[in-house]
Amino acid sequence: MAGEFLLAFFMFRYLRRSLKDSDLLPRWDKIFLGGMVASIALLIAESTMRELRPFTPWAAYSFLLFIVYLIYRREEFKQGRSYLIAIFPFIAASLLSRIVETISFDFYRRLDTYFEVAIGFSFIWMIVMLIITNKQKKALAKEREKTLEEERQNKIMATLKAELEVQVAERTAEITLQKEELQHALEDLKSTQSQLIHAEKMASLGELTAGIAHEIQNPLNFVNNFSEVNTELIAELKDEIEKGNIEEVKAIANDIAANEEKINHHGKRADAIVKGMLQHSRTSSGVKESTDINELTDEYLRLAYHGLRAKDKSFNATMKTDFDGSIGSIDILPQDIGRAILNLITNAFYAVTERKSQLGEARLPDGQGYEPTVSVSTKKVRGKVEIKVKDNGNGIPQKVLDKIFQPFFTTKPTGQGTGLGLSLSYDIIKAHGGELKVDTKEGEGTSFSIVLPIT
Repeated sequence: MAGEFLLAFFMFRYLRRSLKDSDLLPRWDKIFLGGMVASIALLIAESTMRELRPFTPWAAYSFLLFIVYLIYRREEFKQGRSYLIAIFPFIAASLLSRIVETISFDFYRRLDTYFEVAIGFSFIWMIVMLIITNKQKKALAKEREKTLEEERQNKIMATLKAELEVQVAERTAEITLQKEELQHALEDLKSTQSQLIHAEKMASLGELTAGIAHEIQNPLNFVNNFSEVNTELIAELKDEIEKGNIEEVKAIANDIAANEEKINHHGKRADAIVKGMLQHSRTSSGVKESTDINELTDEYLRLAYHGLRAKDKSFNATMKTDFDGSIGSIDILPQDIGRAILNLITNAFYAVTERKSQLGEARLPDGQGYEPTVSVSTKKVRGKVEIKVKDNGNGIPQKVLDKIFQPFFTTKPTGQGTGLGLSLSYDIIKAHGGELKVDTKEGEGTSFSIVLPIT
């Protein structure tokens, strides 16, 4: 009978373990503990008191049937139902054997062998099924543990994903804000650049305007003088007509005609000067025009010179020109190329003026006195036009030579330059498909060359 008690004890222990992580454990704990104590007490009583032996088996079966009832009726013990398949045949065979033995001992004696065989087979069945069930339970536990681990990993991944999404959203918001700030900064920079370009344009226009008065005054003086002479000649002409001196009338008429040609010539010269100023001051149309590059270069050379003379009466420099007459006209934006030439010539005049002020009355190493000189030449070379502006100033230091075409870089003192002249000239020449080259040597001077394609 010890086997039934041990089986009951095992089942009680299993049921308690099945509630290990359940909130129902405290509720059933006392019953399990009482059942185990009762099982142990009945085993001890059976071994010591013979008169209790007829009753103790029924107590063991009562415990087993109570366990079967709990497993089938209570939802919290449903995990143990697979064990009933293993132990129920053994309980049924043992209980049937006990019932037959109690009702008719003689009948039991005749079928004793069959009962023992049935109990033996049911016991083997119980052992085998318990092993199989235990393996299945372990496999299910591993699978459940794997599933729980996957769920835990999924939860972790979901949490990390949510955190990452939050971080991405925050980073996106930061990048968007930075983009907006950079956009505003870019717009401000473009606005500032436009203002500086306009300021540079107005500065060069101011230099031109200052020279315009001197340039226009000369042809206007000629126009006025010849107009006065013609007035006197017309009065003489009338007198000679009255006298009937035909030969003298013809001579005076020829003089008047010659003077009219001179008036027309100098009037057109003044008109060209005004047009040049207007072309320089207005925005480029973007349409290339057939332009005489020699006339354009000469015009801006004179305007730059007289502009500086108007600002500084002490300014003086020797101008040398060498224009290639075979160039003719090429298609360019005259306003833009004129600004580029003006910038280079103005810089050349500034360089020779600076060197003159530094040397004063001092002599050069060869013993000669310093004579500020700016040379402007044009030349046709292999299908291209080269405009060269050369000065005998101090030259450009090698350490800053790579920076001279950068926007806002200038070697002039504060307030005397915006640093946009060479940069704008470089961009203008590049836009025409040309090149802007520089050749300099400290202490000897600098030469800038504009190379433009003819076609």
